[in-house]
Amino acid sequence: MADDSAAPSSIDGNVLVAKSLSHLGVTHMFGVVGIPVTSLASRAMALGIRFIAFHNEQSAGYAASAYGYLTGKPGILLTVSGPGCVHGLAGLSNAWVNTWPMVMISGSCDQRDVGRGDFQELDQIEAVKAFSKLSERAKDVREIPNCVSRVLDRALSGRPGGCYLDLPTDVLRQKISESEADRLVDEVEKSSKQEPVRGTLRSEIESAVSLLRKAERPLIVFGKGAAYSKAEDELKKLVEITGIPFLPTPMGKGLLPDTHELSATAARSLAIGKCDVALVVGARLNWLLHFGESPKWDKDVKFILVDVSEEEIELRKPHLGIVGDAKTVVGLLNKEIKDDPFCIGKSNPWVVSISKKAKDNSEKMEMQLAKDVVPFNFLTPMRIIRDAILAVEGPSPVVVSEGANTMDVGRSVLVQKEPRTRLDAGTWGTMGVGLGYCIAAAVASPDRLVVAVEGDSGFGFSAMEVETLVRYNLPVVIIVFNNGGVYGGDRRSPEEITGPHREDPAPTSFVPNAGYHKLIEAFGGKGYIVETPDELNSALSESFAARKPAVVNVIIDPFAGAESGRLQHKN
Repeated sequence: MADDSAAPSSIDGNVLVAKSLSHLGVTHMFGVVGIPVTSLASRAMALGIRFIAFHNEQSAGYAASAYGYLTGKPGILLTVSGPGCVHGLAGLSNAWVNTWPMVMISGSCDQRDVGRGDFQELDQIEAVKAFSKLSERAKDVREIPNCVSRVLDRALSGRPGGCYLDLPTDVLRQKISESEADRLVDEVEKSSKQEPVRGTLRSEIESAVSLLRKAERPLIVFGKGAAYSKAEDELKKLVEITGIPFLPTPMGKGLLPDTHELSATAARSLAIGKCDVALVVGARLNWLLHFGESPKWDKDVKFILVDVSEEEIELRKPHLGIVGDAKTVVGLLNKEIKDDPFCIGKSNPWVVSISKKAKDNSEKMEMQLAKDVVPFNFLTPMRIIRDAILAVEGPSPVVVSEGANTMDVGRSVLVQKEPRTRLDAGTWGTMGVGLGYCIAAAVASPDRLVVAVEGDSGFGFSAMEVETLVRYNLPVVIIVFNNGGVYGGDRRSPEEITGPHREDPAPTSFVPNAGYHKLIEAFGGKGYIVETPDELNSALSESFAARKPAVVNVIIDPFAGAESGRLQHKN
């Protein structure tokens, strides 16, 4: 009988993918398993990669995209073929629009069966094209390590975004010797090198500082691009040495505390309407900033746009564009200013006007918030939630927010004091991101409590993922503003309630007073239903202290609130 003891051991494509990901620093994956990628997920876990299994690829994709933003490392989404890949496009497109690093990995049909109507067959390379910076298909098991390396590198390079890796079933089944696999993996560069961007010219830095120095009404605007680059220390220094007021975009909140004396958040209309020079760092002049156009902005405002993408600057055509990473560029601005300091001072008329307007608006808001309105409007519970979040000891909770009224009111009321502690619908205004974002935040920042403040419509997109929260015992508290529908209950005028289906509920309405809290109870989590300030205070105190999965169902007057003022003209 032959002695097989010396026969070399072999591994298949699933193991090689897992080895490649682990070698290149991947520590977490999100996804939904099934044919042909179940073994891949198990092999990744065996190598120390934490796999978070979801109910739906959309939520898993949203988690992967947010994880990329929060960590600066590509979030990994694993899906099955065909419909799994299509569902995963929600997350990949979200990463693309928000410019967050992410890689979607999907299984696909046997290469020899392409075009024959194989199980879940789809040309997935073509399907992801619109939302992928780079799409790779491993056509042989030996190509896997380099394919994995290329998509991870490209997701981070230049302007971050989503990439795609296609893994045919036959490639995942192919085997090679373990020694060859290790050699292939070791040959792959472990540290990715980002694409070079055009060097920042000293003249551009000098011009930017000159514009700010000569401005009568300067303003610093920063967004989630600055948050992604971790530019908070540089921005803090810039604001404090120049005395220039600042305005964060929604997910830029917390880079400097909302409570900072130079924050123009509460005087937003005045700040953008009257400034003559605006330094915009890591934020695009898109709909969130009214495209940088009048009448919201002064027609003669001079924009200094700092962006990692040269294409973005060419598209916006600012007065001055600086291509580069936000942290690096703001550091260079600080260095230039240090050589010839200037500070506009607290007594400057522009600073005084911003401060006065912000104070007046804040006082008006606090007067509205001070009233305990029952049945609840949006302001009373939002104030209670704000105060409960601010009372949390230790690292600030990550706040996730989605919905129409809920997100808009929360943007004005909730206070961010630390960077990257706010996640919302983002550039694309995507509904349904909430639970995925919560899970990503809990995984990326395990020392922080995660608090989601959701409209009932937004919550409904991904509500089943409360089971995922319980399964992984994540410190997430979901607060649902339950006002019975999209924007509220049935708001139709009498003339709209006609036709053969007039007995049907309105397109905007849900079941009144729905028991959302009972959903998490079905899986062993904690649920609360609240209708008064005392009940809400008690629920938040208990759930925040427990740091266990919970849903707080807040019953809101269905006729309270209104559609976002920024969006009314679009509906």
